[in-house]
This record gives sequence, structure tokens and C-alpha cells, in this order.
Amino acid sequence: QVQLVESGGGLVQPGGSLRLSCAASGIMFSLYAMNWYRQAPGKQRELVAGITSGRSTNYGDSVKGRFTISRENQKKMVYLQMNSLKPEDTAVYYCKAKWGEYDYWGQGTQVTVSS
Repeated sequence: QVQLVESGGGLVQPGGSLRLSCAASGIMFSLYAMNWYRQAPGKQRELVAGITSGRSTNYGDSVKGRFTISRENQKKMVYLQMNSLKPEDTAVYYCKAKWGEYDYWGQGTQVTVSS
């Protein structure tokens, strides 16, 4: 059974930092591209960051220079370090694993940036 479990969300003040984690199980993790998406109320889900099996990374324009994605294959973990957070970063953040036709999502973790 495939599971992706996100953690690390919460309430943070503008300018603060959070580190999200996603624990994967039930997949050959090293083969999968891993992505973080987010969805704010009333908005479409958007790609935040991605990391391939070869560790190439890409970022959404709104988070470049502030967020960093990384992975630990042995632990089957992917991380999203979020710095200089802004109120517009408030959203539910989702982890996604993709390999060919296989596509799995986590349940999401809420990030709220507010003073």
C-alpha cells in the first residue's frame, strides 16, 4: 500500500521559516520524481517545487530563492525548506510522487503565514 505522509505545517509569522517533510512508503522511492504542490482557498493547486530521481530541481516562480527541496532516498523522505515566508504562501501543501504512469498524493499539511 502506497502512503505519502506530510508533516511540519503550522502557523508562522511573515518572514519566518518552516520545514515540511514527506515520508513515503510502499514505493521504490529512488525511482520517483517528488514534488510539492500547494492549494490556497479558492485557487487552483500549483506546483511549488520538484526534484527528480537524479536530484535535478525546479521551482515555481513565486518561491524561487526562498524555498529549497531536497530528498533522502535511504529514508524515503522529501523535504521542503521554506524561508522568508509571506502571507500569500498560506495554503495546504501536498507531496506527490510520480514515476511514469504511477502518480500518488499525500493528504496535505496546512501552512498558515500570519501575524
